[in-house]
Amino acid sequence: EAVSAALLAEVRAQGTGALPWPDSETATLSRLRFAAAHGCPGLPDASDEGLLSTLDQWLAPRLSGVARLSDVKLEGALLDRLDWNARQALDRFAPARFSSPAGTTHAIDYGGGGGPEAEVRVQAVFGFGAHPMLADGRVPLTLALTSPAGRPVAKTRDLPAFWKGAWKDVQKDMKGRYPKHPWP
Repeated sequence: EAVSAALLAEVRAQGTGALPWPDSETATLSRLRFAAAHGCPGLPDASDEGLLSTLDQWLAPRLSGVARLSDVKLEGALLDRLDWNARQALDRFAPARFSSPAGTTHAIDYGGGGGPEAEVRVQAVFGFGAHPMLADGRVPLTLALTSPAGRPVAKTRDLPAFWKGAWKDVQKDMKGRYPKHPWP
């Protein structure tokens, strides 16, 4: 108990940056902060101040048997703070993955400065007439479109306009580089 109390005091003094956040939790934190900034209801405060004020609830149980902060296992720590309704709201409002019309799924990065973005092969969105939206239809998902080899070919926040405009140039380039693929 004394070690746990000392570790909690260290986090309070240094901030949440002192914790060994795995990439998955950093991604979840970005999702939570995006959702909160765009009005998703029912989420706990995921700001640094909010996390620090609730350390006893979400971090303290993870300190059992731990002697150093670097040994704390934080996988799932942020989602464990959510009840079922809050998780459903988060998944609807700021999903972790984008499902393409081709049936593939792609991770959404909420941590970038340009808003949420997903890297998708251009073939995976063929025939997709509407642009994917987040935050109950208020924020467009930036699609970083790639070639079959995974090389960037375009970024768009308006897929219908892309199909009507820039796609013609991209299509010509893709037909030349990847002649075995269909480029409708």
